[in-house]
Amino acid sequence: MELFFDYLRFERRYSPHTVLSYQTDLRQFSAYLKAEFELAEPAEADHTLIRSWVVALMQQQMDPRTVNRKIACLRSYYKFLLRTGVVTKNPMLRIKSPKVAKKLPDFVPEDSLNGLLNSFAFAPTFVGSRDQLILEMLYGTGIRLSELIGIKHEDLSLSGKTVRVTGKGNKQRLVPLNPTLLLVLERYIAQKQVEFGASDNARGPLFVTDKLEPLYEKLVYRTVKHYLGQITTASSQQHPHVLRHSFATHLLSKGADLNAIKELLGHANLAATQVYTHLSIDKLKSVFEKAHPKA
Repeated sequence: MELFFDYLRFERRYSPHTVLSYQTDLRQFSAYLKAEFELAEPAEADHTLIRSWVVALMQQQMDPRTVNRKIACLRSYYKFLLRTGVVTKNPMLRIKSPKVAKKLPDFVPEDSLNGLLNSFAFAPTFVGSRDQLILEMLYGTGIRLSELIGIKHEDLSLSGKTVRVTGKGNKQRLVPLNPTLLLVLERYIAQKQVEFGASDNARGPLFVTDKLEPLYEKLVYRTVKHYLGQITTASSQQHPHVLRHSFATHLLSKGADLNAIKELLGHANLAATQVYTHLSIDKLKSVFEKAHPKA
């Protein structure tokens, strides 16, 4: 299994959080096989044993989304085993994923976010300027958390007003920087040089801790939760991905082209982006119901 985890880390360039999820899922599956069937290696399992595990998970009333994530883990694992010659056929071809009710992504209203970003919520310190840039960057570009902490100084083009981000599958894309974000970015870089000296490695990470260590996911989660908690009490609206959802939703509500939003978000296909059209339709229905005389 360790070879598979190395493949996820170094070839697929999955985030540490995703790799940890896959490790948990695969080890849970392995433990189930040992306990129920005295099977030592997951590579020896056929589709009937895999299906029995899926059924056991559903009988525990596990969220279908969680079950589907575990199935996705096994799909990747057996594809890897097939590619490396460990197995001769893929048992996952006969496994179906349970249906999941569509859940619209959470987002924060535009006026609430602008009120926060334009306030004096951020301290006039290095950490304060970094925190402000984290929120401005996530909301102003729509990038993922893993993409944010992966940004290096060399990925920035202040003259070109763009940042190069590395997304899923190690795919790179250029994302434009709006004027407000540029100002916050320049202020952070200046504050960083004051804090740590001008010798800061130009090829090093853009975002660092107060000890000049690379920023890590849990710190970003805590930071975003702290600030978004000032404008919303809903815990589902206090994590980094909400800013990505808000970015896309607000662009679409202003008439942005769906294909352009797809490229900005780094989605592989348009289907992943189309979920935001449902948000806009719901908003239109709400406006209609409140304003139309026959509603």
